[in-house]
Amino acid sequence: MRRVGTFVIALVLLLTPVVTNAKTVTDFENEVARYTADLQAKQAKLAKNQAEVAEIRKKITNIQNQITEAEKEIEKLEEEIEKSNKEILKKSEESKKIMQYYQIENGDNAYLEYAFGAETITDMIYRVSIIEQLTEYNDKIMKELKKLIEDNQRKKAELKKKNEELAQLKKNLESEKSRIEIESASIKESMPSVETQIKEAKSNLSYFKKLGCGATEDILSCQFRVAQASGGSLPSVGTFARPMEYGYVTQWYSGYGGHLGIDLSSSNKTIAIHPIASGVVHAIYTDSCTSAYWCSNLGHSCNGNAKIVVIKHNYNGSYIYSSYVHLSSYGNIAEGVYVTKDTVIGYMGTTGCSTGPHLHLEIDRCFWKNNGGCTYATYERNTINPKSLINFPSDWNNR
Repeated sequence: MRRVGTFVIALVLLLTPVVTNAKTVTDFENEVARYTADLQAKQAKLAKNQAEVAEIRKKITNIQNQITEAEKEIEKLEEEIEKSNKEILKKSEESKKIMQYYQIENGDNAYLEYAFGAETITDMIYRVSIIEQLTEYNDKIMKELKKLIEDNQRKKAELKKKNEELAQLKKNLESEKSRIEIESASIKESMPSVETQIKEAKSNLSYFKKLGCGATEDILSCQFRVAQASGGSLPSVGTFARPMEYGYVTQWYSGYGGHLGIDLSSSNKTIAIHPIASGVVHAIYTDSCTSAYWCSNLGHSCNGNAKIVVIKHNYNGSYIYSSYVHLSSYGNIAEGVYVTKDTVIGYMGTTGCSTGPHLHLEIDRCFWKNNGGCTYATYERNTINPKSLINFPSDWNNR
């Protein structure tokens, strides 16, 4: 490995990257404005979500208080029902005792025996009156107690139904709260963040302005013009090699909207990683994927920011960029350094959002960081299937 100075700066400018749409300095200025507006919109959405979640929390607390009160009232009614049942039993016993008191002697019908035990008509009328009053009293008490029990049972059923409705409302609110929180997490932890995209768009804008690119000049043509004037060149890539000595594929490339690269692993979970071809180290960085959508929604493990190395290659008169993701550590490299297929740029790992030790390899016609000539949205649409450049058998033991 050899280091290069100002000469390499000229080298990396010579050949221009191929992107779907040519861009100008004005385009980058517009992108900075658009990303800034997007950030402000997302911040406003987050603030709105936070306010909604706070309001939902208040409603849930209020509902929980109502549920607690209803449960206390149900418990109180159950106690009253139990008390009423005991009162009915008590009144029944009292009636029996009263009858026993007035009973003349044991017989099949105590009421009749008591009535016909009178010695005079007046005494009989008196005794019949007592029997009627006693019967009416018992009937009245029993009806009142039974009505009390029925009323309490009805209240208990109403409270139970109310409790069930409150519980369902609470469940619905918690579901809505969860949805809003997931939406907020997705906004805050998108990869890369809007803040990062604004930073990189501004960096691109500053870089191309310093090169002397005109406001409406195609930046790719501008890079080529400046490189030609400096007389620099970057050696062209002839062939590509697998990035590790031995291994196998764990997930294939599926393109835009899916898996943008290819996942490779090996029996040696810390195997050395090499560039797929010679080139210049374009970027060394860590992404922001520590608890983003891919982790929280897909169940991936997030154990720290993913370590990434990006190499810039001259291929068929155009720039392409290869990215090496989830590294456990970096090799002895630095941005701007020229590397070959034999250079160790890092070691396989599982940093960032990862299900286990592997290398995620992406190849693109431009890069969104470090003056790579495009935005992240353009980058996503310009990926190259690594299999179109490199032979990946089911497993291999050489590069």
